[in-house]
Amino acid sequence: MITPEAEARSRDMQERTFCKWLNTKLEAHGYPTMSSLVKDLSDGVRLIQLMVRPSDTSLGRYNKNPRMRVQKAENVNKALEFIRQRNVKLTNIGPEDIIDGNLKLILGMIWTLILRFTIADIRCALIHCHRPDLLDYPSLDKQLLEVEDLCDSAHPDERSVMTYIASFFHAFSTMDQAETVSRRVEKFAELMQSVWLIRNDYERRVRLLLSSLSDIQAQWALTPTSSCTSYPAAKALSASFTQYKSTTKRTWVAERQDLATLFGNVQTKLKTYGLREYVPPAGLTLADVDEAWEKLGRVEGERWRGVNAKIREIKEDLRKRFASLAHAFERSLQDVSSSLASLSGPLESQQAQVQHIQTHRLPQLSASLKELAEAEAACEAANVEENDYTVFTCQDLEFELELVVHGVAKKIGFIDNQIVSRNMTNLTPAQLEEFESTFRYFDKDETNTLNLAEMIAALASLGIVYSEEDMDLIYEQLVSEYGNVTFEAFINLLVEITEDQTSPDQLREAFRGIAKDKPFVTELDLRLAHLPAASIEYLREAMPKAPGPESNNNGSSSGGAGGEAEYDYDRFIDEVFGSTT
Repeated sequence: MITPEAEARSRDMQERTFCKWLNTKLEAHGYPTMSSLVKDLSDGVRLIQLMVRPSDTSLGRYNKNPRMRVQKAENVNKALEFIRQRNVKLTNIGPEDIIDGNLKLILGMIWTLILRFTIADIRCALIHCHRPDLLDYPSLDKQLLEVEDLCDSAHPDERSVMTYIASFFHAFSTMDQAETVSRRVEKFAELMQSVWLIRNDYERRVRLLLSSLSDIQAQWALTPTSSCTSYPAAKALSASFTQYKSTTKRTWVAERQDLATLFGNVQTKLKTYGLREYVPPAGLTLADVDEAWEKLGRVEGERWRGVNAKIREIKEDLRKRFASLAHAFERSLQDVSSSLASLSGPLESQQAQVQHIQTHRLPQLSASLKELAEAEAACEAANVEENDYTVFTCQDLEFELELVVHGVAKKIGFIDNQIVSRNMTNLTPAQLEEFESTFRYFDKDETNTLNLAEMIAALASLGIVYSEEDMDLIYEQLVSEYGNVTFEAFINLLVEITEDQTSPDQLREAFRGIAKDKPFVTELDLRLAHLPAASIEYLREAMPKAPGPESNNNGSSSGGAGGEAEYDYDRFIDEVFGSTT
C-alpha cells in the first residue's frame, strides 16, 4: 500500500520531470521557462505557448497578461480546444482544474501530451501484472516490454521505459474516474450555486436602486419649489439638493457601475462553461436601470432649475417689497411735514392737531420703520446688494423720521409757548418776544425746558443775577411747581421778577451786579453775564460812555487801562427813566 508520503514524493518527482520536459519545449520555441506546473500553467499563457510553434498556425489573439479569472479561463479553453483539434483525448480535466491548480489532473494531462507527442505508438504490459482487470492482456501486441527487459539490461531502452511508465501512469489514472465524476458534479453544483447567488444579488440590488430613484422623486414631488415663500426656505432646498448630489447621488452612480460589472461577470461565467445566458426578470434589466437613470436626470434638472428660478424670484420680490415700503414711508413723512407746515387757526386747534400727530401718526411711522428695517434685513440675508426700484435705504428714512419727530416736538413747544405768551397780559409784546427768544436760545437740547445752568445763563442775559444759593432755591421751587423749568414756568418767573424790577433803583442794582460794583460796565461784563448778542449791541449803541480822567472834545472816554470802552449805566438809566441825579 502506497503511503501518502510516498505518493507525495512521487508526484513531486513527476512534477519536476514534466516541468523539465515542458521547459525544453518552451526553450525551443523561444519562450521563458517554468518553475511550477500549478503556478505557471494556471493562467493558460504557457499552455498556449507550448501548443503553438513559431511556424505553426496561430491560435489567434489571447490574453497575454490576464488578471481576472474570466481572462484566464478564456486562455485555458483556447489551449485545450487546440489540443483536442490535434486528436489528443483529454480525460477528466477542465479549465477550472488547471486554473485551480489540481496537480494530479495536471500531471495526467502532461503525461497524455508526452504520450501523444513523444511515445504515442508504444504500449505497456506492466499494468496487466498489477491490475489484470484493467487490460485484456492476451489480445495485446506481444512486442510490449517484458519484466526481464528491465531486469537483465544494465541500460534499459529509454523509450521502452518511458512507454512502460506512461502506460502504468495512464492505467492507474483511471482509478480516479469515480472520484472525478463526483468532483465534476460537485464543481457544477458549486458553479450553479455561485451563479444563483450572483443573480439574486444582482436582482436585489437592482430593485433597491430603482426603488431609491423612485423614492427621491416622490420626495421632491412632496416639496415642490413653488411651496417656498421665503429666501431661507428656497436656500434650504438648494442646500439639500447640493448635499444629495455630493452624497446619495454618488453612491448610486457607483452602485449602477457595480451592477453593470456584476451582470457582465454573470454572463461571462455562464459563457465560459457553455451555459445558457442569464436573462433578468422584466423590469430588472440594465436597460430598465438606464431608463430610470435617464428619468432621474430629467427630474434633477427640472428641480435644480426650479430652485434657482425660485431664488431669483424671491430676491426680486424682496427688492420690490422694500422699495414699496420705503416709498410709502417717505410719502407718510412728507404728509406729516406738510401737516406741520400748513397748521392754521386758533392756537388750541393747532395744539390739538400737533398732539394728534405726536400720539398717533408718529407711532405709526415708527412701526412702519420697524417693518422697513425687517424688509432690509431680509434683503441682506438674501445677499441682495442692489435695488433698482428705490434709492432709499433704511438709514436714510430713519434720519428723516428723526427730523420729523424733532420738528413735531419743536412745533408743540412753540405752540405751547405762544399760548403761555398770549395769556401773559401784564407783559408787553416786546417783553414776550424777548423772553421767548431768550428761552429758545438757552434751551440747547431743544426739550422746551431749562436745566439749572441754562436758567442761570438765561436770567443773566436778561440782567437778572442772583447768588448761587438763591438760584438753587428758585430752580427747586419751579421744578416742584411745574415739574421742570418749562417756558410757562420761566415766563411766570420773569413776570414776578419784572414786577419787582420796574423801578430805576432795581435796574441800577442789576447793572451794578453785572459791573461787579464798578461805576461803569464794559462789553466784557455784558458778555460774561450771557446777554444775547443783539442786546449787547443795543446797549453799546445806547449807553453813554463813562467819563475818564482824560476825555476828548466830544466827551467820549478813552477807555480803561486795557483800552476797553466803559459805559455809564447810571447816566443811561437816568436818561431812560427821565430822572436827574
